[in-house]
Order: sequence, then C-alpha cells, then structure tokens
Amino acid sequence: MYTPYVSAEEYKNLGYTTIPEGERAKMLKKASRHIDSLTYNRIVGKGFDGLTEFQQEIIKEVVCNQADFEYDNQDMLDSILSSYSINGTSMTLESGWKLYIEQGAAIKMENYALLKQTGLCCRVLRGY
Repeated sequence: MYTPYVSAEEYKNLGYTTIPEGERAKMLKKASRHIDSLTYNRIVGKGFDGLTEFQQEIIKEVVCNQADFEYDNQDMLDSILSSYSINGTSMTLESGWKLYIEQGAAIKMENYALLKQTGLCCRVLRGY
C-alpha cells in the first residue's frame, strides 16, 4: 500500500490548515504521487528514509504546499480543458513563470524550485 510522504497529522502539526480534516489523507496522497512523478520516482526507488534529512524536510514542505494548491484549484486542475474563453475573458493552463507542468502534474513554480533543491528532479540519470 502506498504511504504519502506527509500524514494528515503531520500536515496539521506543521501548521497547515487549508484542507479540511476529512480530505487531508486523500489530498496528501495525491500530492505525494505527483511529487513522485516530478522526481521520476527516485524517492520510491531509494525509499523516503534513505534520503537525507534536508531532502526529507523539503519533500514534506513541498507535499503540504502541493496538497494545498491542488485542493484550492482542484476544479481547474481536474478539467480536461487546457484553455477556455467566456465573454472575452480567457484562461489557459500551461507552464509559465508561475506554473510548471511536467509528467501530468501542475505545480507552482516556487514549489518546483524548492523541490529541485533535493537534486531528485534532474532528467539525467545519475546517482542521488
């Protein structure tokens, strides 16, 4: 069984409050899966406990931020449309200076920059 990198209890203890209690486990699991995609499953391969404390701390922070982001924007992120326009107002979901999309996961650029500090997001296959 898949275990998210942050439990609902840890989420609360770290001071996060955006996601209601009943939905925390589901959203944290979804966010953890997206982090796995963004890190090319290197965390799964090495095991969370096999990472440095620095990497673990960053991953927990990014998972909480990602879960909050996905909860706040779930209608838009779950839409099959990448863009739409209504009465002259348009919206497009694509990578840009505020949003990064990779492997089907959309993440705020600032959170992706934080995740990259772990060294697990590099496309080049190397020891980590």
